[in-house]
Amino acid sequence: MAAGKQRVLVVDDDRGFRALARDRLERAGFAVVEAANADEALAAAEELQPDLVLLDVRLPRVSGYEVYRELRDRCGDGLPIMFVSGERTEAYDRTVGLLLGAEDYLVKPFDPDELVARVRRSVGRRRNGSAEDGATPDAIAELTPREREVLALLAEGRSSSQIARELVISPRTLGTHVQHILSKLGVHNRTQAVAVAHRAGLDGPDVHPHALSAADEPPQAAKRMPEPSRLAS
Repeated sequence: MAAGKQRVLVVDDDRGFRALARDRLERAGFAVVEAANADEALAAAEELQPDLVLLDVRLPRVSGYEVYRELRDRCGDGLPIMFVSGERTEAYDRTVGLLLGAEDYLVKPFDPDELVARVRRSVGRRRNGSAEDGATPDAIAELTPREREVLALLAEGRSSSQIARELVISPRTLGTHVQHILSKLGVHNRTQAVAVAHRAGLDGPDVHPHALSAADEPPQAAKRMPEPSRLAS
C-alpha cells in the first residue's frame, strides 16, 4: 500500500460493489482495502488503521450495526464510519444509522462521484479536527421545545427506544425530530449533535413524558412495504 495515501476500508459482501468502490476511490487517490464479512473487516481495521470505513448494513451472519459497535470499541469515536445499504433505504433506516453516530449513510445505488465527494469531505473533517463542522451552541436556539428535549436525552446517553418511550412518541416520529435536529445544527450524526449540546450546557430537560405535542403521533407498529432489490453496479 502506497505510503502517505489516506486509507479506506470497504466492507461489503457484494464483490461487484467492492470492485466499483475500489476503482473510483483509487482513481481519486485513496488506498483501498476490501473485506467481505465481519471477521475480515475487524482484522483489516486492526492492521490497516483506516482513515475511513465504508460499511454495508447487511453482512453475512452479522449486521453492519454490530460491526460498527465493534469498530468503535477497537478504533474509538474518531474513526469516520459511513453506512451503505441497498435494502435499508427508508428515512427511518438512515436516521437509525446516524443516531448510532455514523458519519454518513449512503443509499445504493448512488453516483460514484458522490461517494468520492463524501469520503473526501469526511476524511478532510477528521484531518482538520473539525468534527462538528462549524456548528455552534447558538444553533440550539433554532430548535423547537420538543427537539430540545430529544437532543437533551441524546446527550444523556439515552437510546432511541428509551427516548421514544419517555416522550410517548413512535420511532418514526423520533426519527423525524432527529433529522430536523441534525439539519438545524448543521451536523451529520448524533455524536456531533451531542457535542454541540454539551458545549451549550443542554442537559436535564423538563420532559413531560405523557404529553404529546401537536406534531407527535401515537406509538404504532412501523409498516414497511417490500422494496425492489437495488444494485450499485
